[in-house]
Amino acid sequence: MVDNGAPAFTPVNLITGFLGSGKTTLLNRMLRSPRLADTAVLINEFGEVGLDHELIERIDENTVLLQSGCLCCTIRGELADAIKALHSRRARGEVPLYRRLLIESTGLADPLPILTTIAADPSLRHHYRLGVVVATVDAVNGMSQLDSQPESRKQAAVADRLVLTKTDIAEAGETDLLLARLRRLNPSAPVRYAVDPALDPSALIGDDLFDLEAKSREVALWFDEAFAQAGHAHHAHHRHDPNRHGDDIRAFAFSLDAPINWIAFGLWLSMLLNRHGESVLRVKGLLALEGETAPVAIHAVQQLVHAPTHLPRWPSSDRRTRLVFIARGLDEAMVRRSFAAFVLGPTANARRA
Repeated sequence: MVDNGAPAFTPVNLITGFLGSGKTTLLNRMLRSPRLADTAVLINEFGEVGLDHELIERIDENTVLLQSGCLCCTIRGELADAIKALHSRRARGEVPLYRRLLIESTGLADPLPILTTIAADPSLRHHYRLGVVVATVDAVNGMSQLDSQPESRKQAAVADRLVLTKTDIAEAGETDLLLARLRRLNPSAPVRYAVDPALDPSALIGDDLFDLEAKSREVALWFDEAFAQAGHAHHAHHRHDPNRHGDDIRAFAFSLDAPINWIAFGLWLSMLLNRHGESVLRVKGLLALEGETAPVAIHAVQQLVHAPTHLPRWPSSDRRTRLVFIARGLDEAMVRRSFAAFVLGPTANARRA
């Protein structure tokens, strides 16, 4: 142990899972456990405007937001730098002592660059070790995401624990098919259910280490490739649009100073998702509503809109309505025009964040 009581090797646990699969909800649940009180949190979001860090109930000096549109070389550098900075601040006593680090990755992230950064970076591997990987899988949209998104398949295959979410609103037959597919992808990972009230969030990660030997041959090959890339990362940095992922997925956001009408917003969002839901990978937002002093958080994945969450207070001094879209082939200008027409009136315009 080092002088300040920190462990010689701090375990790093990854919470991964595709867009809208319930990572932030699970993270909040985990951080309410007294066993995880001494935990630092890194949150990686896709796009220039981040909201997930404001939806974490515990915000302190040990909660860090990483925003990167590049999920290959750039995230390696940002992640390593953030962990090193947090480590230095812990050594100087500038942040609360943490004995565990939790990383919540963006839903579009391949988990391999994150894991190999911890294992391969010369500075990090002398102080940090890989703990278990927990992947959330959406029982409603999970099958289609596994079909269409290679990142989703990698997230499930690499995981040490799988947490199936939204089983309470999914068709039982579809859930069974999804579970069977997950068993084929990752036969060694135990499956837990988010709706289970007996689920112990702290027991999900426990004190176990990431075990590559228990993974499939395909996962081992992915790691070999990722380690090779990590070795060249120091000279492979290149510029990326922080709001783009691949050729067809992009993020865009807008904000409004004036409160909006809840009924008008709900009607607009329902019509938008009814017509373009297949293109909408994720919608999240904090809404300032007419007649309300606290915000409402909204979440949607494709055509599925989750019940709004009435927060007890604004999480920061920014009290504007902010909406973030992650979409495939969706016309941003059309979304802005329709929002202005239905929610704000014919002459209003939503501004870029």
